[in-house]
Amino acid sequence: MSTSEGYRRGLHELGDGCHAYLQPDGSWGWSNAGLVVGDGASLLVDTLFDLPLTRTMLDEMVVHTRTAPIVTLVNTHANGDHCYGNELVGQAEIVASVATAHEMSEVPPAMLAALNAAPGEVGDLFRSFFGAFQFDGITLTPPTRTFERRLDLEVGGRHVELIEVGPAHTAGDTIVVVPDAKTVYTGDILFIGGTPIVWAGPLSNWVAACDLMLGMDIETVVPGHGPLTDKGGIAQVRDYLDFVEREATARHDAGLDAWDTARELARTIGAREDFGTWGEFGRIAVNVETVFRSLDPSHTTPDVVEQFRRMARLEAGSPA
Repeated sequence: MSTSEGYRRGLHELGDGCHAYLQPDGSWGWSNAGLVVGDGASLLVDTLFDLPLTRTMLDEMVVHTRTAPIVTLVNTHANGDHCYGNELVGQAEIVASVATAHEMSEVPPAMLAALNAAPGEVGDLFRSFFGAFQFDGITLTPPTRTFERRLDLEVGGRHVELIEVGPAHTAGDTIVVVPDAKTVYTGDILFIGGTPIVWAGPLSNWVAACDLMLGMDIETVVPGHGPLTDKGGIAQVRDYLDFVEREATARHDAGLDAWDTARELARTIGAREDFGTWGEFGRIAVNVETVFRSLDPSHTTPDVVEQFRRMARLEAGSPA
């Protein structure tokens, strides 16, 4: 279940000092962030994909952070749409999992700026996904504190729990739990209204993360992309991941290759009333590759440019 009727850009008050900053439509790069306000101090969950977007968000948060400055920033994972704005809160302690800290340097903003300006087919492909963002002039700002598995924080008298649930979406995914508000900020462990993308895997870890959240005493769920949700939204994402792992495994065992499997599953998903309504369904191409790697460590996944080509082809309805 999602609360898409209130899905508008900007800061949303969740109650009990918790806030969500949402960016419709939640597709590529349009991520969410969060703010937990305590007594004289706040915690920020993630920054955004570029500096102008992050500045706009921080400006809107000033109504709260003027009297409760951001003293802690948590990066839920290493994707740029959740950390490229870190330099704008450089006065805060920046916290992330060890795996996220290691992964963060692998795709520097300068690389995306170069792709954004590239001529020809590769540049056109990149801009079709990320052309709305400004990657020039970003200084990658890494975590100043790292942890593994779990870290308990106190921010302005508020207890906040960081739980590492990766590798799943990326190598070191973290969820941020605010027990006294019954609220969880999931990072990209949840995409609501859009298709999850499993860059790292295994899918079983992601399913386990969903099960962990389903067992928590929580009521408000802030996804990494898409509208606010509840446990119903968590269950839907879990169902998708379970479906993909089951169906891709069956086709792998029957001898199909990954690309044929992805095309077949794209057609199957498109005919469904649940997953078939989600955006970015072409991500099945990446998700199948991840399943195949988990089944066969010798499986060779295409480079990232080819993976984006395949996602674009599926969504364009191309049979090639």
